[in-house]
Amino acid sequence: MADWNSEQYLKFKAQRTQPAIDLAARLSGKPQNRDMEVIDLGCGPGNSTRVLKNHFPNAFVIGADNSANMIDKARGDNPDLDFIILDISGDLSEMHGKFDVVFSNACLQWLPNHAELLPRLFKLLRKGGTLAVQIPMNYDEPIHQIIGRVSESEKWNAYFPEKRIFGTLTQSEYFDIISGMTDDFEMWQTTYCHRMPSIESIIEWYRSTGLRTYLAALSEEKGAEFIADISSELVKEYPKQKNGEIIFRFPRFFFIAER
Repeated sequence: MADWNSEQYLKFKAQRTQPAIDLAARLSGKPQNRDMEVIDLGCGPGNSTRVLKNHFPNAFVIGADNSANMIDKARGDNPDLDFIILDISGDLSEMHGKFDVVFSNACLQWLPNHAELLPRLFKLLRKGGTLAVQIPMNYDEPIHQIIGRVSESEKWNAYFPEKRIFGTLTQSEYFDIISGMTDDFEMWQTTYCHRMPSIESIIEWYRSTGLRTYLAALSEEKGAEFIADISSELVKEYPKQKNGEIIFRFPRFFFIAER
């Protein structure tokens, strides 16, 4: 799988950070002390870890990600915070019962088998701890549908022998998993309406996420052609507003579960 590009990801830093701010705000009632430990799983370039440190200034906050590129950027931009390279899908048993908050913003959608994953993450919590998660739930949005159709078309299908497997489940499925772990939880969804100046800006957003693995499999020339095919479809689904901007809808699913 292609490595992550922190600089590309941060082109839309404010928009990508806002869900982390909104999720952290729901933890306001949590008591704070100097012994409190918080981990940001899938921290990326550290923007969400900074949100957590601002929210819990007296806590020990650590960011974790499996991308060396992302961790290098996080350490460079946040020299006062701690970051580690960690594969969330690996063995986490040494961390069981260690954290007061296990936080994950826009990460778990890249991992499979959430029915097994979420209980494993829940075990990282101390008694009274909180699992706080945000997962994009935008697979019905035009951008995702278009990427899927174009990549699976007769023209492009042979270039992508390894198909992306989406780990995201339905809200109903998440409800059943979480209710099997605890009776104390809440779920909600927010659709962010991002203001985009152009179709090209939507492509730039997705270059660091949903288009990343596709472009890694193509030459530069073929990649440009693939993007052109997607862009021609996006124009039909994302019309310009009167001022020339485009509304880029992005639904995100949140939950907080207490141990």
